Amino acid sequence: MHGVPGFQFIDHIAIAVKRGELETQVERYVSLGYREIHREVVLGTDQVREVLLEVGGGPNCVQLLEPLSDDSPVQKLIDRNGGRGGFAHFALRVADIHAAFDALKQRGFEIIDKAPRPGSRGTTVFFVHPKSLGYLLEVVQAPG
Repeated sequence: MHGVPGFQFIDHIAIAVKRGELETQVERYVSLGYREIHREVVLGTDQVREVLLEVGGGPNCVQLLEPLSDDSPVQKLIDRNGGRGGFAHFALRVADIHAAFDALKQRGFEIIDKAPRPGSRGTTVFFVHPKSLGYLLEVVQAPG
């Protein structure tokens, strides 16, 4: 681990994309030199179509999130932004998601999830409420 709570690097920055604009946005990022490395429909509470784009060989990525329903937290974010997409959350990678969860909880961070849960790409994740840092933070452990 690299210090407490074990953050290693920026995993991704998530950008909300309005419904119907995902492919156009993917093309724009590809034209800037990004490379699509993952695509997935994430149901459950997330309700999004996700595309992960890598720049410069990684490990830092941009994640584009298109809401699939009005109930999607990403659609609610777009609605709060006056119908515009934009910054959704910042994600940090950790080696041990459970140690990070416990460390942040002990330090008084407000955690949205009751426990680390399955994320996209086979990852394990949890989210820290924007009240804690001023923006939504996702903590991510790689699969395996």
